[in-house]
Amino acid sequence: MDIRTLLIDDEDLSRQVMRHLLADHPDVRIVDEAANADEAIAKIRQHRPDLIFLDINMPGKNGFELLAELDESPHVVFVTAYDEFAVRAFETNALDYLLKPVRPERLQKTMEALRAMMRPTPPDSPADRPGKLRPDSMVFIKDGEKCYFVRLSDIFLLESEDNYVRVHFGDNRPLHRKSLNMLEEKLPPELFFRANRQQIFNLSFITGIEPFFHGSLRVTLRSGVRLEISVRRAGAFKELLSL
Repeated sequence: MDIRTLLIDDEDLSRQVMRHLLADHPDVRIVDEAANADEAIAKIRQHRPDLIFLDINMPGKNGFELLAELDESPHVVFVTAYDEFAVRAFETNALDYLLKPVRPERLQKTMEALRAMMRPTPPDSPADRPGKLRPDSMVFIKDGEKCYFVRLSDIFLLESEDNYVRVHFGDNRPLHRKSLNMLEEKLPPELFFRANRQQIFNLSFITGIEPFFHGSLRVTLRSGVRLEISVRRAGAFKELLSL
């Protein structure tokens, strides 16, 4: 496994320390470094790393503002000298929050958790098609002042609200400022299904399927949510699941 990594910190010494610590992890390949948010955003889009080590307090945009500008985020490990941002960091579903100076044994636990999360994808799978997200992709969602960093496979429902989308995962329901049609183009079709004009749901959350009105189907998800698969979409759904 080759973990492509980007270091983001305005202090050159801090980046040097992380390079030294990560030298003990031979599967980590540091592809680049950045000293501020704008530089980091460009390099994330250029290199598409698996992992970023991200400082919070930087000149200009901070680490949270950096993430808010990304449509898709790598795994994030915050590295900071301050502990007061920990709660906010984990609200973004960051992989970890490391305090400077970073201890090697603490970094070891972080990397072990990351390796457990990174699963190989079978070759030529739908997730490998250009523009498509993978089921294990981490996506960043901003709703007003709140930010969320969530694994795509943990999202169980997306519902259209005017020109935006209500995203359902866990107990969270943020409103994402993109249309349902735009999101559908990026979702892996082996995981998400368009039930009707208003809703796309995660197939892995299904707990029940039953006939509904005039040839439509009603699906129950693990969360207890019930939704209708339209008559027009019911045939494709049956074919997909070989019912």
